[in-house]
Amino acid sequence: MHAARLPISLLALVAFTAAAQQPRNPLATYISVPEPTVALTHVEVIDGTGTAPVLDQTILLANGKIESIGPASSAKIPTGTRILDLTGHTVFPGIVGMHEHLFYTEPENSSLHAFLIGQSLQTAPRLYLAGGVTTGRTTGSIEPYADITLRTRIEKGLDPGPDLDITGPYLDGPGTFIMQAVPLQDAASARAAVNYWADQGVTSFKAYMFIKPEALKAAIDTVHARGLKITGHLCSVSIPEAAEMGIDNLEHGLLEDSEFTPNRKPGICSPGNAGIKAIADTVDINGPQVQALIHTLVDHHVAITSTLAIFESFTPNRPPMSFLDREHDSMLPEAWSSVLENRAYIAPGGEKSPWLAAFKKEMAFEHAFAAAGGLLMAGCDPTGYGAVLPGFGDQRGIELLVEAGFTPVQAIQIATQNGARYLGRDKQIGTIAAGKQADLVIVKGDPAKNISAVENVEYVFKKGIGYDPAKLIESTRGMVGIR
Repeated sequence: MHAARLPISLLALVAFTAAAQQPRNPLATYISVPEPTVALTHVEVIDGTGTAPVLDQTILLANGKIESIGPASSAKIPTGTRILDLTGHTVFPGIVGMHEHLFYTEPENSSLHAFLIGQSLQTAPRLYLAGGVTTGRTTGSIEPYADITLRTRIEKGLDPGPDLDITGPYLDGPGTFIMQAVPLQDAASARAAVNYWADQGVTSFKAYMFIKPEALKAAIDTVHARGLKITGHLCSVSIPEAAEMGIDNLEHGLLEDSEFTPNRKPGICSPGNAGIKAIADTVDINGPQVQALIHTLVDHHVAITSTLAIFESFTPNRPPMSFLDREHDSMLPEAWSSVLENRAYIAPGGEKSPWLAAFKKEMAFEHAFAAAGGLLMAGCDPTGYGAVLPGFGDQRGIELLVEAGFTPVQAIQIATQNGARYLGRDKQIGTIAAGKQADLVIVKGDPAKNISAVENVEYVFKKGIGYDPAKLIESTRGMVGIR
């Protein structure tokens, strides 16, 4: 009998029976290093601060914390410690992903007019953790109650996944194309929505494309009154306007700044690629308008989240097939076919595609913003047509930051320490130092010399417990993607 046709009572019985048959530790299947005391010996350390790597170190982990770090030649390892000889490996901090989601978009169909989004509560957290993401912000939620419940399950050790900073539902406005967003009408409805969801336990907020300026301002002020932060992927409000209102963070960067859209009307979102084309054709990163934008962001302490992996997917003949092949086994067959079809559809644009120039200018903008003192963070935004999956996309984002001109250690710092700073958790996570939480990624190779080594993850430690990325990924086989 097809599962969808089972009576609810029988489905509940099946779920209860399955739960009763689980191993005592629900995470045991995915753990390869369960010991409370572990020595990572002869390992290269990239500590997340942007400084040069240190060779041949031993890191001692004890009870979820980093106990000590020092030269392997003089390390004192307590009796009974699990020892991992990591010659030829590199360790860096667990990734702090700042634009992550727990959903996938449903396929487009001429007979289905609504844009609907479904949850991915079991596969996405496993892929994030497998990719090295030990802390993640869900930058826009479709089912906030489900996300909050998942956060609790992860905290209790019932499900594998990163520690989660849960963002509330999209705060949008009239004209939104997302049926599950909150269509705010005015300032009063914005205040009510923020207060309601803060009471439910979300810890951050996100404004979206059609939000009215007065609603955005009210949302910002109310979020701050609750001691929380708010980001935005905006259109009706430009980046400089949002910065003046006091927004904390903006997603995606230059390519989502509607001030470059021709014939823009303040407070009105004009969706489409007109803004992208204008940026590709006319915007000069070193020109006065972009430089003024950068100074406005820095002066108002507005962080920017880099999402280069999702932008790359709209660029002809990118990402490389080697990246997509790594994701293939996790995808539903229909999802894989959809990705290949969309990539083929985009490819003929070639050098004429506005995304080619726009993508390069976004890279240049992010480099210039960071050079000016701006706080640049990173996340993968696993949306679009399905070519960017959780975890895989976070690794690809680090590689693209190097392509944008950052050194490998700077790119890793952006993906680790900078996100921790924004979340106010940099004393606990984001860098490798004695006393900090033992959130670590161990890869084969040397990312400082070849950034693609970030893909070769062999262990992910979260609070001192070592997870097996291969087992996490295998548990998602054939289940991920657009449905």
